[in-house]
Order: sequence, then structure tokens, then C-alpha cells
Amino acid sequence: MQVTVWGILVAAGISPLLDTPGSGADPDDGLTRSLSDPRSPERRAVGFLVSEVPRWPRENHCFSCHNNGDAVRALYAARQFGYPVPAASLQDTTDWLMTPLHWKENKGDKEFSDQQLADLQFSSALRAAIETGAVANKRIAVAALGRAAALVSEHQSQDGSWQIDASGAIGSPATYGQYLATVAAVRVLRSANDEGKKSALDRGTRWLRAQRPVTVLDAAATLSGLDPKENGPTLALQQHCLQVIRRGEDPEGGWGPYVTSRSEPFDTAVVLLALTNLHQRPDLQPMIARGRRYLVESQHQDGSWTETTRPANGVSYAQQLSTCGWATLGLLATVQFGEERD
Repeated sequence: MQVTVWGILVAAGISPLLDTPGSGADPDDGLTRSLSDPRSPERRAVGFLVSEVPRWPRENHCFSCHNNGDAVRALYAARQFGYPVPAASLQDTTDWLMTPLHWKENKGDKEFSDQQLADLQFSSALRAAIETGAVANKRIAVAALGRAAALVSEHQSQDGSWQIDASGAIGSPATYGQYLATVAAVRVLRSANDEGKKSALDRGTRWLRAQRPVTVLDAAATLSGLDPKENGPTLALQQHCLQVIRRGEDPEGGWGPYVTSRSEPFDTAVVLLALTNLHQRPDLQPMIARGRRYLVESQHQDGSWTETTRPANGVSYAQQLSTCGWATLGLLATVQFGEERD
């Protein structure tokens, strides 16, 4: 069976942008170009993560939310696309993700760790590992995801959301924020397909549908959590989120956290992943192409990006690795817009 961009992104938990009539873009042609060019933005990003993801546990003797949570999700997706991702760069992380009951025993610095965030990021990575076929034993995988979903559901707030930071605080690559955390949690619970977690899933979904986000990051997170096929109130919320995103686009392409912010790699990637939900909207494709161009132009020669921090211009290895994971996913989801390599 031919592996397609659509199939891989669905497996990775990313909603891909499909080609639409008249767009002139073929996702699989874009993938072929990207795979064959060793200097393509995707291959350089993957190469950076292949080196960095396993380095943290090897040197620090613990697993991190940034390397072995956010960044590894991009490697699972890239591996399915056919990018060179050695099995050895994933094996230790995959083994760790398959043991949710031991996550709380991680040997990292407790002063700088948040177990709620760790459970959510590791659960999201476990979900990506399973759905991209990185785990061979499906029975064991399903059981592990069920245990991870149980951990995630324990952190749900009374209002149905997941609050990583103080309510109202804007999220960041390594802290998510309330909206992005809730979308990630809902996806884990939905994938676990556990009847015992249905109440938590329903409450999280209701919370999302009741929001009217005002920041670009929150609008993008909300949009990515909506079913694009639904109508009624969900369609009205979708349009609201798109209005916020349109108003927040930087004149040179890309997005920052607020409608008045300059572009940041993390926020741009989250917006691009959200817009791929709307594959039947050719009017959005120029905006997507501009956002992708910003990610390509802001990428460093080694394949990485400068970390997105709150406030901006901070220095943080954790934020950089999470930023690079999100940005790589953004490139993979928009691979058909790869003409900037020609």
C-alpha cells in the first residue's frame, strides 16, 4: 500500500492540509522533493532532532517533557514519512513512554518539573508513537495509553479544562497554557477510547466549544480541537477563531501569541497545524504558504529555531527543543508548499 502524506499525518495525530481543486499543490510531490533534498527544511529539522532527542536522557539520566515529549512527536511523524530517523534515536524514549505508571519516578529536577504537564506531554508523545506504528505490540500499547489517559484525566479542572499555568496566562512551547493543554488532553482521551474516561472527554469538549478565545495561540489551539465537519455553534466558533488568526497575521507572514505580536516559530506552527484542519478552504492556502515561508526563513542552518519564550527573547533549552518539535510538525503538515527550495 502506498504511504501518503494524508495517511501519515492522520496517524501522527496531525490534521493534514489536502490538495484542493485549482490549488496546484500535490502533497505527495512535495514530500518527494523534501525527502530527496538533504538540505530541505524538513530534513534539516529532523536531523537536528535526531541528535537532540536522545541526548538529554543519555547525559542527564532522566527523560524530559521537551526532548522526549514534544520533540519526539515530530520524529515519530517524520519516521513514517520516510525521513532518516534511526531506530536507536527513538528506542529509549519509546520504552519510557510505554511505562506511564513510572513517569512520576523520573529523576529530573523536581524544582523545575510539573507532573501535570509531564503526564500530558508524555501521553501525547505516547499517542503519537502508537498511532504512527512505532509500537509493535498493539495490545500492550492500548493498555499503556489507557493508563496514560487515566493520569491525564486526574488533572482535569472542575470547569472541564486543563490548567497548566495560572488561568489566563498565555501558553508557551513547554508550558502549553489552558487552551492547548485542553486540546492535547482531549485528543489523548479520545484516542484511548475508554468508556470510563468518557465523562472527562465530554467535559473537556464542552469547555472548548464554550470558549471565545481572544489571543492567536488560544484561537489556533481551539480551532485544532474542533471537528471541521460540524455545523451550528461549532461552525460559529470556527469562524471566530479564523477571524482572530487573520487579524493576528504578521504582514510578513507568521503569527505571534497576540494579534499585535510579531511572529514566533511556536505560535506560527500551532496556527499552521490548526489551519490544516480546513483542507477544503483554498482561500486559506496563501496564508498557510506565508506562514510556512516564515518558518523556513527563521530556521537556522543546523535545522533548529530560536526558542519561543514568554516574555520574548529569553534563553531556554527546554523551550527551544519544544519549539523545534512544533515547528518541525508545522513543516511536515505543509510539505506541499515547498516551492521555496526551488
